[in-house]
Amino acid sequence: MTDLLDPMKNPVTYAIPFFVLSIAIELAALKWLDHDDNATGYAFKDTRTSLTMGAGSLVFLSVFKVATFFVYNALYTHLAPWHLPTDTWWFWLLLIVGLDLAYYLNHRFVHRVNIGWAAHQAHHSSEYMNFGTALRQKWNPWFEFFFWLPLPLLGFAPWALYIAFSINLVYQFFVHTEAISKLPRPIEFVFNTPSHHRVHHGSDPEYLDKNYGGILIIWDRVFGTFQPELHRPTYGLTHPVETYNVVTLQYGAFADILRQVRTTPRWRDKLGYLFGPPGWSPTD
Repeated sequence: MTDLLDPMKNPVTYAIPFFVLSIAIELAALKWLDHDDNATGYAFKDTRTSLTMGAGSLVFLSVFKVATFFVYNALYTHLAPWHLPTDTWWFWLLLIVGLDLAYYLNHRFVHRVNIGWAAHQAHHSSEYMNFGTALRQKWNPWFEFFFWLPLPLLGFAPWALYIAFSINLVYQFFVHTEAISKLPRPIEFVFNTPSHHRVHHGSDPEYLDKNYGGILIIWDRVFGTFQPELHRPTYGLTHPVETYNVVTLQYGAFADILRQVRTTPRWRDKLGYLFGPPGWSPTD
C-alpha cells in the first residue's frame, strides 16, 4: 500500500513538469504563431477552475486506489486462474491495451447512463479546448471499479492497473488542444488524436457521444461510435452550467438527480432518472 500511494512511483508525477511546459508552449503558440483565429484559447477563470479540479482529483484518485486495491487483490490472489509475469514487455502491452478497452467501455457508460454522466460531466463543462482543460478531472472515479474487475481475474497484478491507468491519463492530456490539426492518416486511424478528441468534447448534435477512446480510437471504429472531425466543434455541455464553482460543477448534477428521484412517486421513474440516458424524463 505504501508503494501504491508513493507519488514517486506514479507516472503522473513525472509528467507534471511536461504538463506545465506544454501549457506554456500552447500559450506561446496561440499568441505568436499562426493558428485558427477561432481557437478558444485560454480564459483565466476557466483555467483556474480546471487546475483546482485537477488538484482535487489527485486526492479522490488516491481514495479510489485504497478503496479498490483490496478487492482487486483478493480477486487476483484467490480467483485468478494464473498470474501473469509483470517483468515482461508483453505483460505491459496487454495490460495497457486491456485497460484502454475497459476505459472505452466505462467512458461510454458514463456518457449514456444518467448517474454516470453526473460523475463525468464536470470534465466536459469547459467551453475551452486546451491543455488546461485536460486537467479538469472528475472527483467521482467510482464507476471505473466495475469495468476494471475482469483485469485482476485475468491475472494482471492489481498494482499494475494503477500504473497503466496513469499512463492512459498522461496520454490523454496531450489530445486536449486546438494547436495540433490532423496527424498522418495511419496515426489517426489507430490512435486517439487531438482531432478525434475535439469531436468528443463537442456539443454539436453530430458530435455527441462519439470518440470515447483513451489511447486507441480503434474501439470506436469497431463498436460504431467513431466520428471524424468535420468542422470546429462547439465545446461544453448542451446545457451550460454557467458557474466556476467547483463543488457545483462536480456535484450539482447529483443534486439534480436526487431531487428528481425524491419528487417522483413511481419507482419506474426513479430508476429512469438514475439509469436512463442523460436528460431522461418520464415522458420518454
